[in-house]
Amino acid sequence: MTEAGSPPESATPVHIDTSKASIARVYDAFLGGKDNYEVDRQVFEGVKQAAPEAADLAWDNREFLIRTIRFLASQTDISQFLDCGSGLPTAENTHQVAQRLNPEARVVYVDNDPVVLAHGRALLEENEKTHFSPADIFQPRTILEDPVVNAHIDFSQPLALLQVGTLHHYVGERDPGDIMREYIEALPSGSFVVLSHFYDPRDDDYYTALANRMDDRFTHSPMGSGKFRTEQQIRSMFPGLELVDPGLVRCCDWWPDGPRYKQEPEVSNCIVGAVGRKP
Repeated sequence: MTEAGSPPESATPVHIDTSKASIARVYDAFLGGKDNYEVDRQVFEGVKQAAPEAADLAWDNREFLIRTIRFLASQTDISQFLDCGSGLPTAENTHQVAQRLNPEARVVYVDNDPVVLAHGRALLEENEKTHFSPADIFQPRTILEDPVVNAHIDFSQPLALLQVGTLHHYVGERDPGDIMREYIEALPSGSFVVLSHFYDPRDDDYYTALANRMDDRFTHSPMGSGKFRTEQQIRSMFPGLELVDPGLVRCCDWWPDGPRYKQEPEVSNCIVGAVGRKP
């Protein structure tokens, strides 16, 4: 709940346009959720035509998020998390994973999707260390100056900044690396950045063709975004950071929970992630 004297959270009226696809609702459809509409499912079905196992993109991304939060909450001194583009609540959200390992962990979610906003309000009622702000995650200065963010994130102490599955949906004129540079410059030393992104493996014609087909389906869908970028382009989103071992790898290869007996789906080659530390 909002504390006395702190800025109001999620005060923006919620208006849901069901004629346009929403990034958060499309991901919900990919994950088999129920908080989506026909227009969102159209995007999912279109990408499935290009890659029948497309849902595994979302699951690889989600499981990467869970593992990285476990790492940060158990193996570092990080106790504050700024989750940009949080999406719709599902099992094992950032605050649940972090607070299970560190009950004092503070989490601020940022997302400007109206459906996410409605769920964010409900989230505030159940957890006094979890907060929500409706803002544009592709406008770093807005986030860094946001009153809710600054009420609950101490930028004089190390924190974790999450951009998991977000930047491939940026369609503005700025380079995504410049957006991340602005964020990273504001982080204190010892902070971590968690980032995942759709990947075009240019050294493999087969998977590049697969990435291009999915890119085309995403960008020409009612959602209008979903850019598959190269390794060099994705590495530019970690300016000045030291990548935690094993570096920038397929999301499914970032410290998996156990031995792998089953072959990964082909789409797993088309999403990568990494955790970077600011020296």
